[in-house]
Amino acid sequence: MSDVFAQAFKDEARELLADLEEALLEMEENPGDLGLVGRVFRTMHTIKGSGAMFGFDDIASFTHNVETVYDLVRNGELSVSKELVNLSLAARDRILAMLEAAESGLPADMKLNEEVIKGFRSLVPGQGESGAHPAVQGAAEEDAGPPAATVTYRIRFRPEPRFFSSGANPLGLLRELQELGPCRIVANTCDMRTLDELEPELCYLFWDVILSTSAGRDAVDDVFIFVTDSCELSITVIDDGIDDEAGAGYKKLGEILIERGDLTPQQMDELLGKQKKFGELALEAGLVNAATITSALVEQQHVKEVRQERQAQTQSQEAASSIRVSADKLDLLVNLVGELVTVQARLSLVAQELKRHTELVSVAEEVERLTNDLRDNALDIRMLPIGATFSKFKRLVRDLSAELGKEIELTTEGAETELDKTVIEKLNDPLVHIIRNSIDHGVETPQARALKGKPRNGRIHLAAVHSGDSVLITIRDDGAGLNVDAIRAKAVERKIISQGADLSDREIWQLIFAPGFSTAATITSVSGRGVGMDVVKQAIEGLRGSIDVKSEPDRGTSITLKIPLTLAIIESLLVQIGKDRFVMPLAMVDECILLTEKEIAQGHGREILMVREKLVPYVPLRKMFRIEGAPPAIQQVVICQLEGKRVGLVVDWVIGEHQTVIKSLGRMYQQVEGMSGATILGDGSVALILDVPAIFKTAAGES
Repeated sequence: MSDVFAQAFKDEARELLADLEEALLEMEENPGDLGLVGRVFRTMHTIKGSGAMFGFDDIASFTHNVETVYDLVRNGELSVSKELVNLSLAARDRILAMLEAAESGLPADMKLNEEVIKGFRSLVPGQGESGAHPAVQGAAEEDAGPPAATVTYRIRFRPEPRFFSSGANPLGLLRELQELGPCRIVANTCDMRTLDELEPELCYLFWDVILSTSAGRDAVDDVFIFVTDSCELSITVIDDGIDDEAGAGYKKLGEILIERGDLTPQQMDELLGKQKKFGELALEAGLVNAATITSALVEQQHVKEVRQERQAQTQSQEAASSIRVSADKLDLLVNLVGELVTVQARLSLVAQELKRHTELVSVAEEVERLTNDLRDNALDIRMLPIGATFSKFKRLVRDLSAELGKEIELTTEGAETELDKTVIEKLNDPLVHIIRNSIDHGVETPQARALKGKPRNGRIHLAAVHSGDSVLITIRDDGAGLNVDAIRAKAVERKIISQGADLSDREIWQLIFAPGFSTAATITSVSGRGVGMDVVKQAIEGLRGSIDVKSEPDRGTSITLKIPLTLAIIESLLVQIGKDRFVMPLAMVDECILLTEKEIAQGHGREILMVREKLVPYVPLRKMFRIEGAPPAIQQVVICQLEGKRVGLVVDWVIGEHQTVIKSLGRMYQQVEGMSGATILGDGSVALILDVPAIFKTAAGES
């Protein structure tokens, strides 16, 4: 078996399993939705068929047992229950475990597989030892094939005059045809009698039906299975659902009438010599009646619409076609684009120095424009909707709330919001910690909520929205809120703050991110060890993001993560200290102001600055980085937003905005505090990227 095909199956299977989990959770909420049941069945069937094709026989055999049960559910022999959903989720986990075992080369735990299969078999009524249900033995073994084409039929249904005497009702048959697919029906009244001649027990009508369906010819025949002896029935395929050279058009009116036997070729030739519309000519000549013309026109219009719709779908599918590309190839593309951005900056610098060469300047500007377009497109390729990550947490909330005896619903908003693939991957663990914390510490038990007059069902809301060059992700619960007194007491106990520390509520809320901090009274499998929220803060700061916490007693807690869209190329602010240049993320910068020697003296040794009647602490970077030489008489302060506060970084000069391609530091420099990476400037020199949160953390520790 080719490794390429095996890897393709694994990638596809993971996507199918993610979709399966989402469908199962939706099915649990809507057990009567047969569409969801069909979706689960098709997913299982695809995994089974593809697994068998590429040599994953254990997955194919295991999935077959699950598929068999869902075929019973589809046929109405078994109903959707909580037990079925639990077993299906367990089966999904076992399939994923078998995939991972195949990658690692280790055997999967077959005992767990057997337990899940045994659970499914217990749900099947009259289950035999063989594990196969007789009603679906053959059906479940059918290979998955492509969806059937939609075929259009012309049906002429002419009941005999005594049709009603058999107890049959033509309207019921026509309704059955309508259930098979888009259908147009024309009643032909040419044999109708006047009221005086009419016999109520006789049938004077016949019908022309144009039906488009993917159910197959047998399904159409079955509609008339009990009346074939008491009617004239003609069923003709007029469009086989396969694209051909005819495009979206269809036969002309005269061709339709000849094909149906309503007109002869000779009669048509006579009429074509005249200049009126063909239908009008046929009516005037008395060769056909108005109902026959109407029926033919309906057929013509119906088939045209069917073909136009099919052509539009084909074009849409072609436009939306996609290919699977290795993540490594995307990373390499972005790295190459980053190198190109650096070279382009160098070209622009050279062009500025040689302004007299107007042609060079023109080329440099064009290269800059093309490079910016290429950069935007390359980064856009790596952007993924965050909804796939959100959907994973529905299972987490379902299982953990059940384990803790709570009733919690997860709602999401902004699933279409896009983030860089790398950012999404690194967000998973922080979000898991925050949501687990909300379930365990935030939302109360149903009994406690009832005593407070709240609904028994708690709610956790997960939302994402774009904000400039960042994304705001909010996790909000409607639980008890953060207990300020309990947090303060625990922080004093662990000597994180002093007994008399004067802290605002916002500052106390930030204490939950301190290492080893936990207000849980006992250690459980979920919480109590003080590991989690500090990891969240480290991970978010590693993404150059920030965390904001808000809470109200008995109203709930809201945690907002501000994350940059990408980690590859960022907009930054270029500054200089002495001969050294540094960059910092532009998203963190509020403003830049001047700092004179007089203003420094007014601080009386304290590194604070009055900005619009508010004190702003600052860090002199020349002093922190021990850069030799005297600062200029007038320095500049870059004021940044950090955890809801305004803080400043003092530099010699602010050069301006810069498009920064982020490069990782080598192993020897990764532990240097205050630096998160480096970039290459247009002149070939290196500028370090400032880690603003780390700088202020270090400065606070020294003070």
